[in-house]
Amino acid sequence: MQLPHPVVLTNDDGIDAPGIRALQRVIGGGGIFVAPRNHHSGCSHLTTVDRVIPVEKRSAREFAVGGTPADSARIALTRIAPDAKLLLAGINEGGNLGHDTYCSGTVAAAREATYIGVPAVALSQYVRRELPLDWDRAVALARRALARVLEEPHVPGTFWNINLPHLEPGAPPPKLVFCETCTRPLPMAYHAEGEGYRYDPASYHTRERTPGADVDVCFGGNIAISRLSL
Repeated sequence: MQLPHPVVLTNDDGIDAPGIRALQRVIGGGGIFVAPRNHHSGCSHLTTVDRVIPVEKRSAREFAVGGTPADSARIALTRIAPDAKLLLAGINEGGNLGHDTYCSGTVAAAREATYIGVPAVALSQYVRRELPLDWDRAVALARRALARVLEEPHVPGTFWNINLPHLEPGAPPPKLVFCETCTRPLPMAYHAEGEGYRYDPASYHTRERTPGADVDVCFGGNIAISRLSL
């Protein structure tokens, strides 16, 4: 796999999450980590403009940002690594499919890079809670998918969104499927708790699927690859 360098690595699960370490393995080591200090899943494209954003320099190539994924992408590409040729966001622990792409901090980091003019790829691992999560397998699948999308010509104003299936142990290798994003809404399942309501995450796995779109592909056991536009 031929990678343009420098490469920025970020996420929304936090700089110490296993997914971003797996992402470094996908590219064979290296990369410049500029990622949130804390967990910011589901924060979408939130940015911080009303306070100083602290940045902890942990090493010459690792920076923990006291802000959001979009903040991290902005700071990485304007201050820390303005010569970056690629931004990779992930590997998110949980799918970012269809409706999720508007909620996801991981996808927002890739979107922000695209606004700045840097090619970007968001990578996510769909999670079935009844199965163990095998990061070694995720690395292998992500490497296949990333190598494939980097063969495609870069289209300004677009970025790639890759979702890995969560497979049974011993399952055959999944296919790489280029597909559209699902247009069905997320399940709106809430239950009463105290004086308010709490979202029921179990409903995520029973969500409706547009046939042949990313939710259908990923839930069906294959790697869903979508080109997203600004």
